[in-house]
Amino acid sequence: MTEIIKEGGKTIIKTGKRIDTLNAAQFETDIQPALEQGVDLEIDCTELDYLASSGLRIFQATMRNVVRNLGGKMKLTHVNDDIFEILKMTCFTRHITVERA
Repeated sequence: MTEIIKEGGKTIIKTGKRIDTLNAAQFETDIQPALEQGVDLEIDCTELDYLASSGLRIFQATMRNVVRNLGGKMKLTHVNDDIFEILKMTCFTRHITVERA
């Protein structure tokens, strides 16, 4: 379940345990209002233990919208080692800040 927290000028999106083909569309729908409200975005991956390509697509689209189109900031926090390796292999670590758990 996705949780969205406004903290000052920052929006924190807490992911659930998985972002996969079965729940990616719901995750994208859940975060859409947050993307429209602010450009300082943190995606808290504390609970995330599985990230499918559909989740990577959402992260990429979010990065494109927030960082490139709106001039904002986006970072992924509390990323476990397995998810970090996926992000590293797909070059996400070159384009956004990724903070490991």
